[in-house]
This record gives sequence, C-alpha cells and structure tokens, in this order.
Amino acid sequence: MIQQLQQTKTKTLSFFDLDAEDLKKTYASGSWTVQYILHHLTDTETVLFDRIRRIISKPRPVIWGFDQEAWANKLSYEQRPLALSKKLYESTREGIIYYAGLHYEKDGHLEFIHSETGVRTLKNEFDKVAEHNQNHINQIIQALK
Repeated sequence: MIQQLQQTKTKTLSFFDLDAEDLKKTYASGSWTVQYILHHLTDTETVLFDRIRRIISKPRPVIWGFDQEAWANKLSYEQRPLALSKKLYESTREGIIYYAGLHYEKDGHLEFIHSETGVRTLKNEFDKVAEHNQNHINQIIQALK
C-alpha cells in the first residue's frame, strides 16, 4: 500500500508542472480538463484524509459523501492557483502515507458508515485513495496522448 501511495503521488505531482496547453486537454469529449482533474484529486485527498483520521479516532463514525461537481463549481477550479493545489495535494498525501504506515494492517478492520455506500473499513478507504488516484492518472495520460 505504501509503495502504491508513493508511486501515485510521484506521478501526480509531475502533472502539476505541465504547460498551460496540456492542462487544458481532456481525455474525452465533455470530460474535465487535466487542470480540473488535478484540483479534484487535491480536494478528494483532503476529504479522504479527513475520513481516515475520523475512522481511526472514533469508533464506527458516520461519514457523509461529497458532491464532486459542486466542489468543482463552488470552489472555483477555473481560478484556483494550481500551485496551491500542488502543495495541498503533496502535504495531504504525506499525511495519508504516514497513517497508512501506522494503521493499514493493524487497524484496517475498523468500520465506518458512509452516507451513500454503507458500511466500509479503514482499509477500504486507504485502498480507495490509491485506486482513485490511479484512475485519474490514467485519464491524464489519455488526455496527453
């Protein structure tokens, strides 16, 4: 898990340094631009990091889902500086890696209740961080072809 989190972090951070033309590319008609995907990854990291800490800190918490489209629109992905998102992504991912090292194996069984998907575990949430990131890396690679 730690290796996968490190690898996806390294690859994702490299995309933040793309030129303006590449940041405007999409992987499919009507899909988000590379820039939007990077902002989305940053916001998702912060949400999942918060969830992870809640699961570790409180027995079986109820955790609410979030509307990614609303976040993209209301949090001004079009104007938000990419340099800000890069810093947030990197520091948040470092926190996730730290807690994965401490809790992935030992406490992966801890449960929480997601408002939309029901009962899940801490291990599920760590896995989701890596899988979600890899899915968006694949979209960015497709957009850049």
